[in-house]
Amino acid sequence: MFIGTEIRLDTGIDAAQDKLADLVRGGLLGRASARAYDQWQAGLVRIGPRATMLGMYKIARVRVSGMVTHGDSAGWAMRWEVAGSGGALVPALDADIKLIPAGQDTTVLAVSGVCRPPLARLAGELDPAVAQQVAQAMFEDFTSYIATDIAHAVAVSEARHDTMPEPAPEAGHRDRRAS
Repeated sequence: MFIGTEIRLDTGIDAAQDKLADLVRGGLLGRASARAYDQWQAGLVRIGPRATMLGMYKIARVRVSGMVTHGDSAGWAMRWEVAGSGGALVPALDADIKLIPAGQDTTVLAVSGVCRPPLARLAGELDPAVAQQVAQAMFEDFTSYIATDIAHAVAVSEARHDTMPEPAPEAGHRDRRAS
């Protein structure tokens, strides 16, 4: 199923891009993926009795490409793989994460992709409309995790910049302000 969502960030594209690049290198997408995937699994279990078998699958690997820029926007491709029967890895999500400028101090975080529940034959027995709603809710949570971490990283960076002490005078030089 195809899913996607967008969130507006109250920060410029350059700051958002720098912070997301740092967060991606620091493992943000793996942590956000695990949280969102667990919620997705829990949602699927609630909507169908046979879906309880889906809870046996866990994210085994999150793969993320390096940042690619297109004009003013920046993007990353990502894939979640879950451990299937016999330990085989099965793609569960292929997504694109994009930062798009939307003004001087506003950026849009857009995440879109294709979501495939593990054990697709069992997931196919679920009500498609409900399964779509569960997947969309998971995607919105995932995107929200990313947006929150970007906003937090930008706020921390700005706070550090605003509170940086003035450099100490060089040795042997007297600070004229102290006179």
